Amino acid sequence: MRNEPAERTRPRLGPEAGQESGPTVLRIVLGTQLRRLREASGITREAAGDAIRASHAKISRLELGRVGIKERDIEDLLTLYGVADPAERLDYLSLVRRANAPGWWQQYGDLLPSWFEMYLRLEQASAFIRTYQVQFVPGLLQTEEYARSVILVGHRSESAEEIDRRVYLRISRQKMLTEPGSPKLWAVMDEAALSRPFGSPGVMRAQLQRLLEMTELPNVILQVLPFERGAHAAAGGPFTILRFAEPDLPDIVYLEQLTSAVYLDKRPDVENYLAVMEQVTVQAETPAKSKDVLRKTLKAI
Repeated sequence: MRNEPAERTRPRLGPEAGQESGPTVLRIVLGTQLRRLREASGITREAAGDAIRASHAKISRLELGRVGIKERDIEDLLTLYGVADPAERLDYLSLVRRANAPGWWQQYGDLLPSWFEMYLRLEQASAFIRTYQVQFVPGLLQTEEYARSVILVGHRSESAEEIDRRVYLRISRQKMLTEPGSPKLWAVMDEAALSRPFGSPGVMRAQLQRLLEMTELPNVILQVLPFERGAHAAAGGPFTILRFAEPDLPDIVYLEQLTSAVYLDKRPDVENYLAVMEQVTVQAETPAKSKDVLRKTLKAI
């Protein structure tokens, strides 16, 4: 009886479940189900952590889908939560194996801090990406040479080979915009990102041309926020909002810092950023006029 509430809300977890979802989405779905099972059983995060020889903080991260989970741990948690049916346990274990599948970026693991690897997982799993950028062209819209100029600013001491790998990683991310089932990207760029040169004039001209080309994609919207608009809602700095196709998954706000990042998924925080994004899209030039701004800037270089 104690698991009845979880039974009513648990989605199908068989082999067909999440068939087209990436590992990150499956990990978040799994974490959500573990949280529901735990709450339905009346068990605290501390007690759950003790059951798998871990802290309550790890249980929290598991339930948010932010770390992988060992099959041994899931077996212990299912036992703790009263899930005894062999078929149901097998479904969960199958989901664990698919959720722990490595992403294409794993070959760059030596270059990626854990906080940014998490963003890559979320970005690849998203259905809708909204971003506001101040200093740079959004990474998903950068040319190879512009990306190289930006990366060199923060990694001048690294070898040419390491710089090449970082550039290739950034450019590889962009494939998602033209693949089947690609997410929608809605980007707002401050005019400063167009005015601040990274690389030679030729690099900037190529970058502006790329932006114009990308706006022809049906899933890409680009707006420019001109200086003349003065103060605006997003004066606090750049941010990205990720939305997923799965209705159970919350929107996530990503705030990148110099050596770390913050991920916000609590509804009040997300709603604040969504409101700011809505205001910024109103204050910025329309997509059509933004193309005119890009063309004008391109001619001036």
